[in-house]
Amino acid sequence: MTDPTPAPASRLPSRARVVIIGGGVSGCSIAYHLTKLGWRDVLLLERRQLTSGTTWHAAGLLTTLRDTETQTKLAKYTQDLYRRLEAETGQATGIIDCGSIQLAMTKDKAHEMRRGFNMAKSFGVEAHEISPREVQALWPLADVSDLAAAFHFPNDARVNPTDVTQALAKGARQGGARLLENVAVTGIRTRDGRVTGVETTEGAVEAEIVVNCAGMWARRVGRLAGVNVPLQAAEHYYLISEPVAGVHPKLPILRDPGRSAYIREEAGKIMVGLFEKEAAPWGLDGIPEDFCFGDIPPDWDRMAPYIERAMRRVPILLDTGVKLLFCGPESFTPDHNYLMGEAPNLKNFFVAAGFNSLGILSGGGVGHVMAQWIVDGHPPMDVWSVNIARTHAWQDNDRFLADRTVETLGVGYQDHWPFRQWETARNVKKSVLHDRLAAAGACFGESAGWERPNWYARPGQKPEYAYSWGRPNWFENHAAEHRAVREAVGVIELSSFAKLQVEGRDALAVLNRLATAELDVPVGRCVYTQFLNPRGGIEADLTVTRLAADRFLVLTAAFTQTHVEAWIRRHVPAGACCVLTDLTGAYAMLNVQGPNSRALLQSLTDDDLSNAAFPFGSAREVRLGYQTVLAIRLTYVGELGFELYVPTPFAQPVYDRLLAAGAAHGLAHCGLHALNSLRIEKAYRDWSHDVGPDDTPLEAGLAFTCAWKKAGGFIGREALEAARAAGPPKRRLVQFLLEAPDAFVYHNEPILWDGAQVGYVTSGMYGHTLGGAVALGYVARPGLTPEQLAEGRFEIQIADRRVGARASLTPLYDPKNLRVRS
Repeated sequence: MTDPTPAPASRLPSRARVVIIGGGVSGCSIAYHLTKLGWRDVLLLERRQLTSGTTWHAAGLLTTLRDTETQTKLAKYTQDLYRRLEAETGQATGIIDCGSIQLAMTKDKAHEMRRGFNMAKSFGVEAHEISPREVQALWPLADVSDLAAAFHFPNDARVNPTDVTQALAKGARQGGARLLENVAVTGIRTRDGRVTGVETTEGAVEAEIVVNCAGMWARRVGRLAGVNVPLQAAEHYYLISEPVAGVHPKLPILRDPGRSAYIREEAGKIMVGLFEKEAAPWGLDGIPEDFCFGDIPPDWDRMAPYIERAMRRVPILLDTGVKLLFCGPESFTPDHNYLMGEAPNLKNFFVAAGFNSLGILSGGGVGHVMAQWIVDGHPPMDVWSVNIARTHAWQDNDRFLADRTVETLGVGYQDHWPFRQWETARNVKKSVLHDRLAAAGACFGESAGWERPNWYARPGQKPEYAYSWGRPNWFENHAAEHRAVREAVGVIELSSFAKLQVEGRDALAVLNRLATAELDVPVGRCVYTQFLNPRGGIEADLTVTRLAADRFLVLTAAFTQTHVEAWIRRHVPAGACCVLTDLTGAYAMLNVQGPNSRALLQSLTDDDLSNAAFPFGSAREVRLGYQTVLAIRLTYVGELGFELYVPTPFAQPVYDRLLAAGAAHGLAHCGLHALNSLRIEKAYRDWSHDVGPDDTPLEAGLAFTCAWKKAGGFIGREALEAARAAGPPKRRLVQFLLEAPDAFVYHNEPILWDGAQVGYVTSGMYGHTLGGAVALGYVARPGLTPEQLAEGRFEIQIADRRVGARASLTPLYDPKNLRVRS
């Protein structure tokens, strides 16, 4: 990353409060927003010239409807910022208020878009469904004969990427920041788990905070710091036609997922951008050192079918010359979400990269969120879906990233089905029971690299998804699994669960300060608890089992492992004797749940599993045949059940013995879909869906976990006490049972109370015991009471349909926990 004509050394300060690496739109936006918050000692270092990586060749689309709430909010903020930048800085941004139109070619895509349309309106985005004739009026050259639906976003726009970045840079300079070009970062300095500065081609700079905004180089920069930044560059194409009569700058942007393309005007010509289903990774052997405002020779043969298909949206293009087929690199992440926030393993080292070709439309919001995060120590909104703490060290693998990037480039323009599974880069992690589960008919899904059984096919049925917004092809399989747990017994393989052993003289003190619940319990007790941030928001939702006086087992979902592990490590005081060890791979986990679970397990052991001898919340070693396992009497489905933690060498014989004995008790294999529907019927919360860093236990109905008077308190207690003193929560998490048995609900559907929106669904699934779709969601109404819920008329908006729903603050299934404690 050296430069043949380095900048004079005198320009480089010896220290700065913040060093930002990278002069693309995200780096310049963060610098700009930091100065707006009063931070002047900000230094941005760009290896070549501002925008010279990937920013300069972006299409400049500002379209607000995104896949997630977080991305939609970032895009909306960005639009608002870009509209005022020129007046503030004097630098033109080239913004054109042209609007955009999303096109649906199938009924399924129209249904998906209506769901997204409703979500966007919930967040203040103006949108209207329009007819094909209205599309034709707005875009006279477009062929609308194949459209099932269309949606107009009149406030969407386009911008000149270089100009808007220069405006942010100018605003940052006006606020006191220094931006230096032709200074490459060659090393990251750290000490005692925190960043202390950077090394460059012009010398070292001490820094309190370093922000990695290096774009497609961010992975390389991350490795300098020992930080995982999983992203991979890929070829990304757009073409520009010869001049076309009748086009003008105010033509709306056409977003055409069915043709994997977007179309817009470009200086009297037409630009067609492509997001092909199978992409080509680029730079697998490294990015050239001299890459600056660079492009890639286009692969006409590979792209020709995509080009022709896209051109058919505007047929005149088929008879118009192509002035340019441009190919430039863009970086993509394994799950097609951004990488933002403080590195989980290095204090004060932040990342803002991996924007999946959406950097311009999110750049303003990214700068706003990151600057607030840096200054305040936390983001101004829930950003878990883009938080770098969701990533895993194993993802920094060249082959994995290359293979996954083939799929991720185009996924934004594919159908976003419920339960959609990644097709590429699979089989990263398999439990020791994987082959046995496959033989039993498991249809696997992937989470945090683990192959997990989502549902089980019947003999003769292929364990494959046929995606649908309605009744899925595995509906009856799911129903049978769900009912098995409610009526007999099911086994759910959950070896993917993260198992973190925390031990040492100070282990209790460390964990008890983090947990809302009291953890100073007798050995052999399991405690359900949350970890909170100082604002009272829920950072983790998990269980802690006391195995010895100085040894605890923390159990959390696989996708949260990096975050939870980092949260614990960061709260171990200097000098404390507290060691965390990841035991995830050392144990398989078989979750045996249902009214017959005790009888089944009792038939395999001489140990007493009776309610008196083994009450709810107990944990102890149990002998099953020749093997000894850790059994915890716990449930996430609302039934009598036991979680069996089996040392990996013992897992297969324990599983075999369990199955052999299970036939007499009605044992069935059950997948993660059944687990989800069962827990939603019982109104059990799921972290990152129903609860998260911006939700408090008071709002989520989890205040029962709080040991308000325990010695030493817990992080977040003061914020919760202040909230309690201020009065009832302004919103509450509510359970809903939909009245129409043919309705299906998943997430983000608006919740209506007497016709007015009061929230949206956080999670949903079909509840086969309750007889309809069941959902959880927050209702914004201060001091909400059961009587108010009973008096109101609730509906859930599903695409263009409103479905009545029964609302409850208490679980609709077994509200008194009689089955759990039987």
